[in-house]
Amino acid sequence: MAFDPKTDNGWSYRCRYRPGDPVGHYESYFLRANHPERPLAFWLRYTLLSPRRDPDKAIGSVWAVVFNGETGIHYAAREDFPFSTCHFASGPFSVTIGESVLDGGRAAGIASSNGTKIAWDLRYTGDQSPLLLLPRSWYEDWVPAAKSLVGLPLARFDGTLAVGGERMEIRGWRGSANHNWGARHTSSYAWGQVAGFDTHPESFLEVATAQINIGPWRGPCLTPVVLRHNGREEAMNGMMTMLMAKGSYSYFVWSFASENSRVAVEGTIAAPREAFVGLLYSDPPGGGRQCLNTKIASCELRVSEKTASGNGRPEVLFARNRAAFEILTGDRDHGVPIRS
Repeated sequence: MAFDPKTDNGWSYRCRYRPGDPVGHYESYFLRANHPERPLAFWLRYTLLSPRRDPDKAIGSVWAVVFNGETGIHYAAREDFPFSTCHFASGPFSVTIGESVLDGGRAAGIASSNGTKIAWDLRYTGDQSPLLLLPRSWYEDWVPAAKSLVGLPLARFDGTLAVGGERMEIRGWRGSANHNWGARHTSSYAWGQVAGFDTHPESFLEVATAQINIGPWRGPCLTPVVLRHNGREEAMNGMMTMLMAKGSYSYFVWSFASENSRVAVEGTIAAPREAFVGLLYSDPPGGGRQCLNTKIASCELRVSEKTASGNGRPEVLFARNRAAFEILTGDRDHGVPIRS
């Protein structure tokens, strides 16, 4: 069924923040897309942060990063606003932070910091249904503390983006609209996404390797994988499947493997250090984690059918400079400068 965020009863895009709640909360809606052929990408994030036990200090923030794999120059800006200037509405979905706006089909705004100014005016469309990285019931439970979903996979973006004194025409860039929220960030993770492979433009991959903590106790490492390919969705995100899946990452390579009753997948996502921008994510309980963020990574995915019709050879899906790759970490030895 075609998905329209304006008529989805608001579930995928519904803001989970409860003003005044002392528990603490973060929530973000982000858009990202890649040029159809060149190593160019953007990432836009509309977010709120409400500190634990101090909800009167809640703020809204607008983030923007433009990646240029041709010049090696990436632009990043973040701007914070008093929560009194922000508005998060679920039905119909709309977000306003300062002068920046976002709804189910348009994003327009501006972010300026440290001498960098990025402005955008974009329309996005698509007919894909939402993709859930986690089991559906987990989105209503208190564990895990961080939730993530893709509201609109394989979105098409058109419009303009201005950065560094130059105006970029965005025509047919492919990406996604995403939503995540929680009482605190996952302590460490790798997250990846491919919105259309070079070899298979209509296939979509969402994957993560994350350590789930429960209070002060370090929990297990889980690797959920969801792949839409050849007209099917292969969700490898049941608890036992995530526990048994393999996921291992370092700076700046990540390998993962999982399977269900129909397919087995094995993949690698990687990018050079120079492709990353460092960002600081503040946590509602206090402190923060560093996010190493690129949207111009490469991904190779091998998909093996486990049915009788499978020919024994894996099908290879490949994307060069089109994969999203983020690492959240408390380490400081990665060598990526923190930009925002």
